[in-house]
Amino acid sequence: MLGSGDLPVYGTPGLIAFMEYGAKESLIPYLSSEETTVGISMEMKHLRASLVGAEVLLKVKITEVSGKKVKFHLLAFEKEHLLGEAHHERVLVNRQKFMDKLHNS
Repeated sequence: MLGSGDLPVYGTPGLIAFMEYGAKESLIPYLSSEETTVGISMEMKHLRASLVGAEVLLKVKITEVSGKKVKFHLLAFEKEHLLGEAHHERVLVNRQKFMDKLHNS
């Protein structure tokens, strides 16, 4: 679990990673095996503390698709409590071409 301090709480970096993962996973049924998405922006508000190990539910809503870009509105809850809210953007890439560019730069 990623933390950002010295208390045993669900840190902001961990919440961001969870939200990004949820957004990515929501797109998998629509992609070929050669495709994936990468995050290009995240605007997140961490609204409430939660203990490490708490069960967190993520609600993912696609708000816009424009070419290869997909925008999301994300809400993270612990029970009925809103922990965080985010606007996130991902872009569709070819897995091999993306990695080749990194290795050859």
